[in-house]
Amino acid sequence: MDLDATFRPFVVAIFVVIVAIALPFRIKSQSTGESLDRTQEGMATMIVLRLSGVVLWASVIAFMINPAWMSWASLPLPAAARWSGVALGALTAMLLIWTLRSLGPNLTDTVVTRRAHMLVTRGPYQWVRHPFYDCMVLFMSGTALTMANWFVFAAGIVTFAILASRSRTEEEKLLERFGEPYRAYRAATGRFVPGLGRVIDASSRPAA
Repeated sequence: MDLDATFRPFVVAIFVVIVAIALPFRIKSQSTGESLDRTQEGMATMIVLRLSGVVLWASVIAFMINPAWMSWASLPLPAAARWSGVALGALTAMLLIWTLRSLGPNLTDTVVTRRAHMLVTRGPYQWVRHPFYDCMVLFMSGTALTMANWFVFAAGIVTFAILASRSRTEEEKLLERFGEPYRAYRAATGRFVPGLGRVIDASSRPAA
């Protein structure tokens, strides 16, 4: 049995669903016409992040068109492992809807906040500061498993590593914007995992 032929429709479905969920929110967030200075995340970060994202998406699209194009990076995974990837894709879609609805018009693709930006602490943001990046991890893991492809997994790891590094700059910008409320929020939530990655500034710790 050709497992690639079996799972190719599921890769297509996951891709289409994720794009269909994210695109309306992305378009709506751009409706203000406000210009964002993306260079504030650092030129190197901006360039490498977008290149790695292009490579990741291009690999997935190549498999959707013709799985044989990505056969050079295939892994001998059993069908059960690939079905788990489909389940992760479904989980990604649900978390992405929850995240984007909670984030609302505050959505950006860089570290700069919009003029009308609000501090969001509802939905998944009440436990983690970057659930959007968690969606990326789930998508990357689920798609790599469904495709049984090590290159997609590796490209996803690189992309997430850059996002994780960029999140520190993003949090510095949010701290400048919101001050003490964001400091308290950052101390109470995990960066990507609830309870892990809490940040308490030395200046806010009680003296010994």
